[in-house]
Amino acid sequence: MSRRRRPRPHPDLNRYRIVWLFVLFDLPTGTPEARKEYARFRKLLLDEGFTMAQFSVYVRSHPSEERARVIEQRIRTNLPPDGEVRILQITDLQFSRMQIFHGKKPRPVEEAPQQLEFF
Repeated sequence: MSRRRRPRPHPDLNRYRIVWLFVLFDLPTGTPEARKEYARFRKLLLDEGFTMAQFSVYVRSHPSEERARVIEQRIRTNLPPDGEVRILQITDLQFSRMQIFHGKKPRPVEEAPQQLEFF
């Protein structure tokens, strides 16, 4: 009697391999130059495929930790001169455990985008 093996998920689609990068920042906006730097940094995040989760919190999924490190380095080389920027990396499984509340009602967590990256 032969046993049927369950198909293994593709390694790139493993919920421990897919990672989410969060970029959290507090940047000054008191002068025209500071506002310009704020806008430049925000545009960089949007150009890199991040979406705004909350004010000054941007998030993006990556198929692997290696790919996330490339984007992380790109952000580091383009940091604004003032303020504070934090980068947090979590697995897709951890991301799926996030609870989101709007008022007192919980909301479902967004699904990971089904995107194909060529890099």
